[in-house]
Amino acid sequence: MLRLSEVKLPLDHTESDLDAAVRAGAAQIGVKGDGLIGYTVFRRAHDARKRSDIKLTYIIDIEVRDEAAAIRRMAGKPNWSVTPDMAYHFVARAPQGGTHPRPVVIGMGPCGLLAGLILAQSGFRPIILERGKEVRERTKDTFGLWRKSVLNPESNVQFGEGGAGTFSDGKLYSQIKDPKHYGRKVLNEFVRAGAPEDILYKARPHIGTFRLVSMVEKMRAEIIELGGEIRFETRVDDIDIDGGQVRGLKLSNGEYLEADHVIMAVGHSARDTFEMLHERGVFMEAKPFSLGFRIEHPQGLINRSRFGKFAGNKLLGAADYKVVHHCSNGRSVYSFCMCPGGTVVAAASEPGRVVTNGMSQYKRAERNANAGIVVGITPEDYPGGPLAGIEFQRKWEERAFELGGGNYNAPGQLVGDFIAGRASTSLGSVEPSYKPGVTPTDLSTSLPDYVIEAIREGIPEIDKKLPGFALHDAVLTGVETRTSSPLRIRRNHDDYQSINVKGLYPAGEGAGYAGGIYSAAIDGIEVAEAVALSIAGGRAA
Repeated sequence: MLRLSEVKLPLDHTESDLDAAVRAGAAQIGVKGDGLIGYTVFRRAHDARKRSDIKLTYIIDIEVRDEAAAIRRMAGKPNWSVTPDMAYHFVARAPQGGTHPRPVVIGMGPCGLLAGLILAQSGFRPIILERGKEVRERTKDTFGLWRKSVLNPESNVQFGEGGAGTFSDGKLYSQIKDPKHYGRKVLNEFVRAGAPEDILYKARPHIGTFRLVSMVEKMRAEIIELGGEIRFETRVDDIDIDGGQVRGLKLSNGEYLEADHVIMAVGHSARDTFEMLHERGVFMEAKPFSLGFRIEHPQGLINRSRFGKFAGNKLLGAADYKVVHHCSNGRSVYSFCMCPGGTVVAAASEPGRVVTNGMSQYKRAERNANAGIVVGITPEDYPGGPLAGIEFQRKWEERAFELGGGNYNAPGQLVGDFIAGRASTSLGSVEPSYKPGVTPTDLSTSLPDYVIEAIREGIPEIDKKLPGFALHDAVLTGVETRTSSPLRIRRNHDDYQSINVKGLYPAGEGAGYAGGIYSAAIDGIEVAEAVALSIAGGRAA
């Protein structure tokens, strides 16, 4: 097939308008009449750079009769290319009758889930270990924190089937390079599991929490049907390493599990697991991450600021944003994990600490927009070795718990008060969505001074580009500390194994190789392929 890009049409265009635009484009390369067999929309996005003239932009895959001749006529024509092969091809199949220990996947977030699925589809019958509960039981425990201020350290927003991505906006896009089109495999698997088909062509697709729950269950069922095994409420407490090679795992139920191919996909909050791996000598290093708050505005304000007179258009939906400001103190403040029409959620996984994150449902119909407003930091800000970032996070999470009242309420402040440097004693017109609740206070001691200084400078500057961002009654809720893993478990570029422990495959967000559902799932596929090739002795499928 041939691919035509940059097809632009007004928001109120009809199917006939799209058909006419495609046929006009095809005529540019000499394809006319019945020479055009058919076409499909590969991607649809909107261009809102001019609020007075917002356009929909399409990428179209076109099937023609004499493709070879059309390709010759494409030479020098802008916006034309050959559609790449985006089908997924398995790299290896499990050997028949083998006695090799089954591969083990630790963690069942997006990375572990896709790694387990690929291994199962390839015939390797993986064992997946998940310290948390299956997704519906985990949801009940999560609601226990949100509604009753009761935290289960093993079953919460961070731990359990589906991983942290289950309680998020369900964003399915990333800026990572994906030359093998693994992202298409991810989207196709999600659609097979019940995701809306529009994720296949929307430029910034998302699913939302409730749909993710049922999807995860269906993917789990497929893994089991293909011979995989999933063990919930099973934490890995130790790893047996002999001569630089993984030999097995010691589990929280006292069992020893023989294993020499272990995918470590534990997510960015498995702090006890990181500590154990460090004690066992697995090489890791501190890496940059970010700290900040969640900021909430009325969604209608963001819609008007981004879309002007087109605010409310169904094709545009709830507006999002992506903003950055480079501050005078040398830091950068930027938006992170923006959730249109969503809620701020309690994301703590350890007692006596408060953590925030953002979440949206598929319809993005809640009254507020929220996003992380965060500042990048580096290991120079928290010296002390690979685990120093964890302790740095804990320090500010404990401070947030204290400022919130010691009951898992989050500390909050009106944006206007924060900029003016005065404590908030009450909330205004923007009702914060965080549950159990928000305690008005002064956030100036909730994070390092340089972070507070950067955010205080950044919000008014961002307001110049996104009018309303500095709204007095907008709410800052603290603290956002889990933007990404504070460490990286180093791995080889070629075989994805730890640089000093064979058979250990660091993967996903926790290991420092992804950020979000989409990139973590893609990394899970890549690592699963490496495991499959290793077990199969390099034999292709």
